[in-house]
Amino acid sequence: MARPLFILRATKILPGLLLVLLFVACTRINESTNLGGDLIPPVDNINTFETFLSAEANNRFMTDTTKVYFSDDLALGHLNDPEFGTTHADAYFNISHPSYFIYPYYNRDSVKVDSVVLSLSYQASYGDTNSNLTLRVFEISQNAGFSDTALYRYSHPDFALTGPELGNKSFQVKRLSDSIRFIQKRDTSKLANVIRIKLDTNFARRLVNYDTSNTANGGYRNDSIFKRLFRGFAVKADISGNALVYINPTDVLKNKLTVYFRYTKNGLTDTTQADYFHSTGGQANLVRRTPGGSWLSYLNNGIPNDDKLYLPATPGSMAQIRIPALDTFRNVIVHRAELVLAPLPSTQGGTFRYPLGLFLDRISPRGDTAYSFDNDMLLSNNFTSFSYDIGTFGGKLQRDSTYRFNITRYVQSLVTQRLRNDSLRIYIPIRAFLYSPGYQSRNQLFVTDRVAYGRIILAGGNYPDATKRLRLRLVYSRL
Repeated sequence: MARPLFILRATKILPGLLLVLLFVACTRINESTNLGGDLIPPVDNINTFETFLSAEANNRFMTDTTKVYFSDDLALGHLNDPEFGTTHADAYFNISHPSYFIYPYYNRDSVKVDSVVLSLSYQASYGDTNSNLTLRVFEISQNAGFSDTALYRYSHPDFALTGPELGNKSFQVKRLSDSIRFIQKRDTSKLANVIRIKLDTNFARRLVNYDTSNTANGGYRNDSIFKRLFRGFAVKADISGNALVYINPTDVLKNKLTVYFRYTKNGLTDTTQADYFHSTGGQANLVRRTPGGSWLSYLNNGIPNDDKLYLPATPGSMAQIRIPALDTFRNVIVHRAELVLAPLPSTQGGTFRYPLGLFLDRISPRGDTAYSFDNDMLLSNNFTSFSYDIGTFGGKLQRDSTYRFNITRYVQSLVTQRLRNDSLRIYIPIRAFLYSPGYQSRNQLFVTDRVAYGRIILAGGNYPDATKRLRLRLVYSRL
């Protein structure tokens, strides 16, 4: 538990009276507050006061530079949101053979390919699950510049393709969690949460014809030769449907390419399979947002203090916030300072759900550096990334249908030390890249785990209903 901002000297108070004092202190707060991060005295308007400072907020488009990591889920599909416009997502990833120096088809001259299936490991969906999506599979061109050593941004241009379409699949999103039956070596199996796309068997013949030699055709010699022969798959969504599905290409149980075949050895025919997996770097997720509806209008309205804030998840936009009253607020003891945000109803809000969480940071006057709230976030440095306590800091929807960010220690430093009153920024990133004044370093911080998942409309600083308006709540005592 963090150190309280005031201390009761229990040695001079009877235990029963101490419990009464604590109970009264907890029940006289004007608004619901999660105690635990700080112990807040009662608001009596004599010693302790409560006030709300007005905030100014503006919708700003955000140029996102987030890159796709090997472990990230990949989005596929198409959205047509009346409030926010359209979103389109395609995915690219390579495959590898699990055992090089071993030819997987036993007796090449006798191989007969029965079928070849690309299985995609389904993880989640966003949007209208009653809609139908169509996915099409292509081969990535060797000249596309697609590499297994590079990390690609969600805004990267499309990669070049080669050859005809390899296969396609249309499906209703809500049926993906149903078990499907398929026959494997005369056994019937059931599998759920998999998108199975049958591919042209001519593609499988290419895989059969590779060998283990150290030549241009030695795809089973090593991974480098294999990827020179086959760069990877492009899985592209039709511009139809109204949902995104998320796949995990690293799931070796459900995400793989499988060639089902028969072969003859010593006069006997057997049926078996060869599997290929996404087991190295080499993945991309190209997500295109085209602003539309009210989001587009608010981005372009030229009003510095908007009444509504439109926040789609990355790639999207941000709300830039200023609290001018903090520039001149008197020197006080701040017991609680929390930014309060209220969600507003939206068209098709039941279909296009709230995001997994919101995030708050602060930005320099030039907008070139984002800073963390070290003390309020309980920030930790894990060398490769920062981590923070979302329960203490905020970002999840509360029981009173508000989002609240606890920036008590930050505001205390502003009013006591007269530090620079930076603009704040609310957005929905996958990863935030922040500079920590305490650690004096810049690092990444993981916030959510799915691109383009969720959107929300919040009441801005100029919203007509003052009970929902964006504001900073302060509980303080005068010195």
